[in-house]
Amino acid sequence: MPVEVQFSTEAHLSPEEKAGLMRLAEEVVALCLESEGRADGEWEVSVVFASDEFIARLNKEYRGIDGPTDVLSFALLEGEGPEPFEAEGMPELLGDIVISLDTARAQAQSAGKTFREEVGFLLIHGTLHLLGYDHDTALKEAVMWERQDEILREYLSPKT
Repeated sequence: MPVEVQFSTEAHLSPEEKAGLMRLAEEVVALCLESEGRADGEWEVSVVFASDEFIARLNKEYRGIDGPTDVLSFALLEGEGPEPFEAEGMPELLGDIVISLDTARAQAQSAGKTFREEVGFLLIHGTLHLLGYDHDTALKEAVMWERQDEILREYLSPKT
């Protein structure tokens, strides 16, 4: 399944950290799409790894909430508005995922997880939002959390 992840960062990272996060993003987004039965198309997702300061500005602008959050998703295939541009041979654009690396580090430490596990979890969460999942009601939250946990178990299982 072809998945193209457009990667950028506004956080200060070494070349090795950037390369590792890019591989992680490609792997996790592809796993989510495959798990959701989207292996038959070509997809593009933009992933931005950010600081708390950067994501706090987005959180205020788009959600009206002061302060940082761990992940924001901006789906291109939801809601009202024009149909996304489609051209033969071009991947379908799903949207953007923005992850605060500052918050991911803090959450990983407080939960006793590795930084990589936490970022993987946030990538799963963000990708599911791009695919139409939400947690604005108890029922939707239960469905999203179940899918998230299933994909996370698959992601964390030993590869053979």
